[in-house]
Amino acid sequence: MRVFSITYQHKLLRECTSRLYTPVTVSRVGSQLASYHVTAALLNPGDSSVKSAVRRRRRALNTSGVQHKPVLSDGWQDREGSVQSKARQNEMPVLQKQSQRRGEDSRVSSELRKLCLEDFPAEEREVLKGRLGGQKSTVDSRAENHEIVFGVAPCLFALTQGRRKAHRLFVKDGEASHRVSVLKVCEEAHRRGVLVHRVSKKDLDKMSSGRVHQGVCLQASPLSYLTENRDSASNSNNNTPLWLVLERIQDPMNLGAILRSAYFLGVDRVASSLHCSCPLSPVVSKASSGVMEVFGVYGYENLEDMLQLKVAQGWQVIGTVGAAAEESQIPVTQCSDFQMTKPTLLLMGSEGEGLSPKLLSLCQTLLTIPAGRELFPGVESLNVSVATGILLHSLLFSRRSPT
Repeated sequence: MRVFSITYQHKLLRECTSRLYTPVTVSRVGSQLASYHVTAALLNPGDSSVKSAVRRRRRALNTSGVQHKPVLSDGWQDREGSVQSKARQNEMPVLQKQSQRRGEDSRVSSELRKLCLEDFPAEEREVLKGRLGGQKSTVDSRAENHEIVFGVAPCLFALTQGRRKAHRLFVKDGEASHRVSVLKVCEEAHRRGVLVHRVSKKDLDKMSSGRVHQGVCLQASPLSYLTENRDSASNSNNNTPLWLVLERIQDPMNLGAILRSAYFLGVDRVASSLHCSCPLSPVVSKASSGVMEVFGVYGYENLEDMLQLKVAQGWQVIGTVGAAAEESQIPVTQCSDFQMTKPTLLLMGSEGEGLSPKLLSLCQTLLTIPAGRELFPGVESLNVSVATGILLHSLLFSRRSPT
């Protein structure tokens, strides 16, 4: 057995250390393994297998900088590195599985919702759609044969009169839905099998185009003008009948106010020209406070033909002019001096131009509303809806029962 001096052993130790140990920037696992290899080499300086393992380890560290699962020549594995490596390998699949699971849940839940809805009746299905999947109970913009009626009175009368086909009722969510008037609309909708949805004020504002909806909107089929061959019998209550004839009224607010006055005062029928007249829209219904839903308006392609037919049947045609109207060959009478003694047609013209020459030529008398003071130029006339209310009141309370 060879014995070395202390000095020789120290020299040998320095040479081995300088030859075998080369600092490398590696991960914590790699550093531990490098120190292990150095220690092994120092303990067994003549073991060539250890040296070759150290060289392989150096090449691996210089190439990648990290060795995830190093294996020594003697089969030893770094347990700590193995555990950490397995943790890293398992970490990403777990996250991926969680991400995939969330995606699969969203897809499956959508399918489950559809399958769930198929088990319910059609009416309940619409309600569930508003609760599942974040679907909002709003109007389908692709639907063609519907319009939005807004306001408490229009919605209530649209439901009770049965002239429209009601689809869905939208009610503002919150305290407004507890008002007596709104509850009455909801009860009527429920009684008739119309689905009721609670939505936000923003949704209702959008449905009504920013108009005053009072917390309720109704999706329903549109209303159109009535025709002569449909429910044409007039109800005059054994009094001298009065028909209100409108020519080219284009402002829906004016038309709504006229319908409200005509219904309130007792007009037997309202007739309108179909050409250049505004349609019976939800705006008209709201302006009439729902009267349009109750009081049918008849439409005529040719008012002149209808007037001539009525004249042949013994009716009189009454036109209207302003207080400062030019002299005409037709007699002009103040409305307070006129007494209606036979069936009458009162004609009201458009907001800007008044009655057309053709209809004026058929008038037997022209009525005017006297002013109560000297008027400034430009304000010699009244709004057509206001003038209509005054004239109707004067005529209807002056009429006599036919003898």
